[in-house]
Amino acid sequence: MAPEPILIDGHWRAADDPVDTFTAVNPTTETPLPAEYPVSNWAEAEAALKAGAEAAEDLRTVEPEAIAAFLEAFADNLEAQADEICRLAQRETALPVEPRLRSVELPRTTDQLRQAAEAARERAWCQATIDTARNIRSMYAPLDGPVVVFGPNNFPLAFNSVSGGDAAAALAAGNPVLAKANTGHPGTTRLLTEAAFGAVQSTGLPPATVQMLYRTTHDAGLKLVSHPLVGATGFTGSRSAGLRLKAAADQAGKPIYLEMSAVNPVFVLPGALAERLEQVADELFASCSLGTGQFCTKPGLVIVLASEHSRAFLAAVAARFRSPAGILLGEGGVRTIAQAVRRLREHGAELVVGGDEVDELGYRYENTLLRASGAQFLAHPQALQTEAFGVVSLVVFAADAAQMAAIARCLEGNLTGSVYTHTAGDDDALYDRIAPLVRQRVGRLLNDKMPTGVAVSPAMNHGGPYPATGHSGFTAVGLPASMLRFGALHCYDQVRHPRLPPELQDRNPTGRMWRYIDGAWTQRDVGDG
Repeated sequence: MAPEPILIDGHWRAADDPVDTFTAVNPTTETPLPAEYPVSNWAEAEAALKAGAEAAEDLRTVEPEAIAAFLEAFADNLEAQADEICRLAQRETALPVEPRLRSVELPRTTDQLRQAAEAARERAWCQATIDTARNIRSMYAPLDGPVVVFGPNNFPLAFNSVSGGDAAAALAAGNPVLAKANTGHPGTTRLLTEAAFGAVQSTGLPPATVQMLYRTTHDAGLKLVSHPLVGATGFTGSRSAGLRLKAAADQAGKPIYLEMSAVNPVFVLPGALAERLEQVADELFASCSLGTGQFCTKPGLVIVLASEHSRAFLAAVAARFRSPAGILLGEGGVRTIAQAVRRLREHGAELVVGGDEVDELGYRYENTLLRASGAQFLAHPQALQTEAFGVVSLVVFAADAAQMAAIARCLEGNLTGSVYTHTAGDDDALYDRIAPLVRQRVGRLLNDKMPTGVAVSPAMNHGGPYPATGHSGFTAVGLPASMLRFGALHCYDQVRHPRLPPELQDRNPTGRMWRYIDGAWTQRDVGDG
C-alpha cells in the first residue's frame, strides 16, 4: 500500500524518498488503522517553506475580503464533510462522535473560522494608528513568510494544525500556513486539509496558502521553526517538545508561540465547602474527567484549608474518582500519566484512589486522586505541580490562610486559576488575600466555576505565564487578539498618501474599521470632525 499523499505548493503528491512511514492506531482496540503515512525528509519540508514564502508575497496583494471568503468557504466545506470527518476522528482518537465531535468540536471549529473571516474583513486587528501632525502611520500586517503550525493530539478539529485556532488566526492575518499534522490523527488532518485546499481553489488564493506534511524527523522540525523563510510558529503540545522547538527558534530570532502545560489550580475556600460541598465535588470530577482528563485546562491541583469539611470533601471527590476509567488518546498517554503519578508520589503525595494502568483492551489509566499537606507542597512545589494529562488531580491541605497564600505564591504559570467562595460573602476576606496572588500566575481567573470550557470569544485569553505558554502577552483563542501573534508592525514615516496601505489612508477603507487617530479610537476619516 502506497503512503498517503502530502500537499505541497498546490499539489497532492507522493512523498519523495520518505524517511519512514507510520500508521494511526485505534485507541479503543489498540490496532493500527489501514492507511499509511510518510515521514517527510528535510528537502521536502524545505520545498514547502519555499512555496510558502512565495505564497506570502502573493498574499500581500490579496484583499481582506478574499481571505474572509476563503475562511467562510473552508467552514462550509467542513460542514459538508462533517460525518466523514467525525467518523474518522473517532477511530483515530476514541473521542465520541456524539456529542463531542459532531455537536461540540466541529461547530466550534467552523464558528472559529467564521469569526476569523469577520476579523479579516473588519480589519481592526491591524490597530491602524495615525499621527497626522507628524505624518507617521503604523499598522499590523502579515509576516514575511509562512506560519508553521504544530497541532496537539487532544482536539483533532478545533486545535488541528489546519483548521484550529492557530491556523485560523494566521490565515486571517494574511499568512500562508504550513501544517504539521499530529501523528495521532493524520487521516482526520488529511480530510481537513482537503476541505481547506478546496476553499483555496474556489476562492482563487495562491495555491500554497495551505500546505500539509504528516510528520518530519525531530531534526527537521527544529530546522523548520528556525529557517530563514519561516514567518512564525504556533505550537500546542508537551513542555519538553515545545522548549526544544523554542530553543531552535530563539537562536535564529524567529517568533514562536507555545501552549505547553498547566495544572490549573482550584482554590476551594471554607465557606464554599460549608455551603455546597457535594456540588463542588461534582463539578470538580466533571471537569477532571471531561475528555478523559486530556484537556489543557483540566484542574490538576486543588487547594483547601485543612478542616472536617475539607476532609469530607476529599472523601466525596474520591467516591466520584472510583468510576470506570475512560479511553486515552494513545499508548503514550498511559506512559506519561504513570511517570507523572510516580513523580508526585516520590515527592510526598499520597495515593487516595487509582494509581495504576487498567489491564483491559484500550489505552486506559485509573482515575487517580492524590493528597498532600501544605508543608509537603511548599517543600517540593515544582515536583508537586507536575502535569498528568489524564483524570489525575492532587488535593493540597493548607494548614491556615497564611500557608494557603504561600502556596499561591509558589504556583507556576498556568492557563487558568479558579477560586470557589461562599455565595453570601463569608469567604470575602480570604478571597481578597488569595485572588490577587493567583491573578498574577494565570491567564484567566475564574470564580465559582471549573476551567475546562474555553469559549471562542474576543475577550478570551487562552494563554498565561510560563510554562503554560512561551509568552504571557498573547492568547491562542479569541479573535482578533490571537491574530497579533502572526503580524508584523509596519510603520510609514512621511510616505506619500497614495502609497500607503488602504488601512492607513485618510479615508476609512470599510467605513467602520476602528483606527487610533491623533490619540483617539474612531471610525471617522482623517480630517472629519
